[in-house]
Amino acid sequence: MFNLFHRLNLRGDILGGVTAAIVSLPLALTFGVASGLGPEAGLYGALLVGLFAAIFGGTPTLISEPTGPMTVLMTAVIASLIAADPENGLAMAFTVVMLAGVFQIIFGLLKLGKYITLMPYSVVSGFMSGIGCILIVMQIAPALGQAAPGGGVIGTLTSLSDIFSNIHPAEFALFIVTLAMLFFTPKKLTKVIPAQLIALVLVTIASIYFINGDDIRRIGEVSVSFPDMIMPTFTVSQWQTMIVDALVLAMLGCIDSMLTSVIADNLTRTEHKSNKELIGQGIGNLASGLFGGLPGAGATMGTVVNIQAGARTAWSGVSRVLVLAVALFGAASLISTIPLALLAAIAVKVGINILDWSFIKRAHKVSWQSTLIMYSVLLLTVLVDLMVAVGIGLFAANIIIIEKLSRSQSKQIKAISDLDDELPLSERERQLLNSGKGKILYFYLSGPMIFGVSKALSRERSAIAEHDSVVIDLTDVSLIDDTISLSIENMILEALESNKTVSVVCQSDTNKNKLCGMNKQLNASLFVNSREEALNIAIKGVV
Repeated sequence: MFNLFHRLNLRGDILGGVTAAIVSLPLALTFGVASGLGPEAGLYGALLVGLFAAIFGGTPTLISEPTGPMTVLMTAVIASLIAADPENGLAMAFTVVMLAGVFQIIFGLLKLGKYITLMPYSVVSGFMSGIGCILIVMQIAPALGQAAPGGGVIGTLTSLSDIFSNIHPAEFALFIVTLAMLFFTPKKLTKVIPAQLIALVLVTIASIYFINGDDIRRIGEVSVSFPDMIMPTFTVSQWQTMIVDALVLAMLGCIDSMLTSVIADNLTRTEHKSNKELIGQGIGNLASGLFGGLPGAGATMGTVVNIQAGARTAWSGVSRVLVLAVALFGAASLISTIPLALLAAIAVKVGINILDWSFIKRAHKVSWQSTLIMYSVLLLTVLVDLMVAVGIGLFAANIIIIEKLSRSQSKQIKAISDLDDELPLSERERQLLNSGKGKILYFYLSGPMIFGVSKALSRERSAIAEHDSVVIDLTDVSLIDDTISLSIENMILEALESNKTVSVVCQSDTNKNKLCGMNKQLNASLFVNSREEALNIAIKGVV
């Protein structure tokens, strides 16, 4: 595991780690507070996920830490479990994080890394944009100087009238100033010092010296002790919910990490090891949950600044963790003075960045099906449930893809009894088919045959009764699924029962074995290797 650690790029890795830590600190504090667990949870998550993912992961320059999507989902998990079991809910929530880590390790061991991101873009876009909206909505109350009303997005939306009627002017001003700094700090300056850190320092100082401190809600005391170990906790009534939450959290972390790993590959011109990365992420989340930290994943912003600063190996991730540890244990008193409205502004900026603006801007140019799926998933994510949104989105997207593919493949099914210029037959084969005088029914199939085209195949079967011989040409079929296998089987049996001569042209042993294994009546004598041989057999059966 330590083969990633080389001295050749030590300077670049240390500089990258320090730069990534500067970016991570404000975000870790923000996500910790946003989750309701406190800043310590965000910092512990940044330390533990970052350390173990760097050591055991498969993307040397990847920076792993709590992210906006993971925090939003974790917040929902905490709320639901505490509501169901106030006494054990928090321990159960951290158990969900541990389980998510275990699932990620299992995904890696099963070598599922390359399949993680095989999701329709419209679903991923809607899901991520929905998470961005949730993050923004949840910061409305803190931005206006009030505690979150509870009840998630719906609770906040139904309490808007109360929230706006009790605005705290000073905290709202801090929020606006911070947001303005995040958006309008010159890019030349942000290349040297991240805008989040500039805002964190300047706005905190301004809130101390220019505003009455008693009127400003701040982070408060930050624990600098080593975190206590949290033992896994289950209850009989909630274990199913916990498993489902853990699976969703694990999948979200995997998607987030794999997408960021691809970005890292493009910047460093290398190739990450996806399965190893999943194992590293899993170990990191397992450790984070065990010690009361937020779940994490590969973070795009931290990874990009890490690489741009010169990082090339996993030493950069370890250096970042060391810098964060110094900040946690050496600057806790300074962290305690940070205004909550400032962190709300940082969270809002993260939420805005998560929104898939590239898709939103081009929605009118994309197919109406993809646009509908994207916005449906977005609304379901915000107003109903994350898992429901992804489930419905995947179902709808797959149905649309299958329908389009089936429509396309249906054109590759042809049943003819005379010459057709589109058939890939040689001159000799065409002569043989023509000599059948319309009594030979020639079925030509090509490409992958999936269940969606079974109806088209069934429609063509009606012509069997009108002919004496049937030839089924599978020469150009690359794939036959179980449903199509059954359809072809029924076609052959129907022809045999009607005393028709049947021959099947099949050069693929895989397809041949699949069909023969379906039914003993489909013996090897029905299969031939060439079209000419099949047509000769068919002519003999013509009455």
